[in-house]
Amino acid sequence: MTGCGRLLALLSLAALAGCSSGAAEPTERNCSVIPPHIPSTAQNTTLRLQELRELMVPWNISAYIIPGTDAHLSEYIAPSDARLAFMTGFTGSAGTAVVTRDRAVLWTDSRYWLQAEREMDCNWELERDASSQSVAKWLIAVLPADSLIGFDPFLFSLKVHESYTNTLEFSQRSLKSVPENLVDIVWKDRPLIPSGGVMRLPDKFIQRTWQQKVGEMREVMKYDPYKPTALLLSALDETAWLFNMRGEDIPYNPFFYSYTLLTEDKIWLFLHTERISEELRNYLSASCDGPLCVQLKSYDSFLKEFKVYVNEPGSKVWIGTEYTNYAAYEVLTPDTLVTSSYSPVLIAKAVKDEKEQQILRNAHVRDAIAVIQLLMRLEKTVPEGKETEMTAALYVNECRSKQNDNRGPSFATISASGPNAALAHYFPTNETSRKLTVDEMYLVDSGGQYLDGTTDITRTVHWGTPTARQQEAFTRVLMGNIELSRTIFPTGTRGINMEMLARRALWEVGLNYGHGTGHGVGNYFGVHEWPVGFQGNNIPFSPGMFMSIEPGYYKENDFGIRIEDIVETVPVQTKYGRDFLTFEIISLVPYDKKLIDDSLLSPVQLQWLNKYYKKIREILSPELDSQGLKEEKAWMMKNTEPFPESGSSAAVSSSSLVLLSLVLVLLQNVV
Repeated sequence: MTGCGRLLALLSLAALAGCSSGAAEPTERNCSVIPPHIPSTAQNTTLRLQELRELMVPWNISAYIIPGTDAHLSEYIAPSDARLAFMTGFTGSAGTAVVTRDRAVLWTDSRYWLQAEREMDCNWELERDASSQSVAKWLIAVLPADSLIGFDPFLFSLKVHESYTNTLEFSQRSLKSVPENLVDIVWKDRPLIPSGGVMRLPDKFIQRTWQQKVGEMREVMKYDPYKPTALLLSALDETAWLFNMRGEDIPYNPFFYSYTLLTEDKIWLFLHTERISEELRNYLSASCDGPLCVQLKSYDSFLKEFKVYVNEPGSKVWIGTEYTNYAAYEVLTPDTLVTSSYSPVLIAKAVKDEKEQQILRNAHVRDAIAVIQLLMRLEKTVPEGKETEMTAALYVNECRSKQNDNRGPSFATISASGPNAALAHYFPTNETSRKLTVDEMYLVDSGGQYLDGTTDITRTVHWGTPTARQQEAFTRVLMGNIELSRTIFPTGTRGINMEMLARRALWEVGLNYGHGTGHGVGNYFGVHEWPVGFQGNNIPFSPGMFMSIEPGYYKENDFGIRIEDIVETVPVQTKYGRDFLTFEIISLVPYDKKLIDDSLLSPVQLQWLNKYYKKIREILSPELDSQGLKEEKAWMMKNTEPFPESGSSAAVSSSSLVLLSLVLVLLQNVV
């Protein structure tokens, strides 16, 4: 899955099971005609905007900013936190809205421009950017001097707030913290806060107990040069990881609303305490008062209790600036604050221990079988005219549900054919689901949640005869996947310095893609696990990290291609140097041979591909046999037959590519 963000529960595939198989392709809005053309996929936001503007008056604010996140700055959010979608109609994962007294504007990046045009009515303008600096500059341009700009401090990170204030500085316009979210007041039928259960992971999936992890974090705090007395954990996956617990509050993500405040001798866990069973209380040692006893506190009491601790003499709190909201930051003073971009929990969580590594690999074995079952079925049913984007998406989820320890999908399946696949983050709905045919390419990006791991894989196929352009584009996407996957690099290398290896084969013929090249993935966590990946704000690579590699190409209104595999960073022996790494693919589904032009592949790339196919056979065969899946095994064996190891003479050494990448990172601003 690309860096695409949340898909609301109200738009989940299960809720859309009854969709029409022949729905027409949606059109975009046209606000220049009279009357304006508004597609059926858009919402009427007139009354919502009117009510919000009325609420702005008593606060004396000229504009109100609506981010697309929650109080924990999550990428995926619960329906009750989908304020951006409620106000705008836009359901993409990346966006910021601003409402002034007479204008309403949405900012989002290139991944979502077409989607926004399909989902918004003509009350809204679209700005094709996503940076807070762009929003702030627009506010300076349209608001008079001395204007106040309202925002909910729980929905701003420290970095976002700093970005706004730095841009607004000296402009005679400033931010104003509004403690009550104004959208919530307008949203009369706002969904209730989730009330799902909280569970602990079974012992067989755990190497380190929560007591051991708490001890590790206390050691990090002890030896930190700034001597913090407490560590605040705000991101939902931080608390889930620390206590080996999972929840049901966020669609597709096994998290629960929580904060943790950890000191040398105290542990405060803020959550909805009514969800905690007696068994969990015993597990957390919640009835005692020692250094390894968890004091359970009401989630709603967090800010009040946090203020009390901060005001104690000598308090100094360590926070990660990426995931701490401004409401918590406002409580702190320079004397009580220690900061880093990421908390030590996020850094520790990024490197899997031996148990986590093994069980995550195991999850991908079972997951590969579900994807193979989908592809095998579609080969039969698409030529018969029996499949739609929706039925395919539902089927792969059904296949996953039959595998051991499955807990549902890890995101809403991207099941896209023809022009829909050109939208990198499209997912089928009642209005958009298309019939699958042998005349078009099909892209399926899907994943599963298992008690032992989270999966994410994309495959692109064609059941008829692909065009020469489609075949070349697919092969060049595959070449990028191979070149990045097989690269050898020093431990401590940053992903941003290697990312262009996935683009090189596309760049050679003037092609590119507009999304990130990869993201972290965890053990029964969010499908996008920070801070691992190939972006500038990701941490350097070390052994035991898991992430996606997912280059693509998208031809607007025609077709889309993406190949996504999950890889692990593993040590590699080199002739002279030590402490080097490479990537080992743990996704185990073959690529569509019909789309591969092997004449474009170098001998080295062909060797890599055949080695990968041999690995698929060796790992999947025993599991397919144990599940009695003879037909699936035959399909897998057929589709992993080796390629003749010839090909283009354009073999490029890994070292040459690394050198090229270092030059390009200085010369090229990668989209």
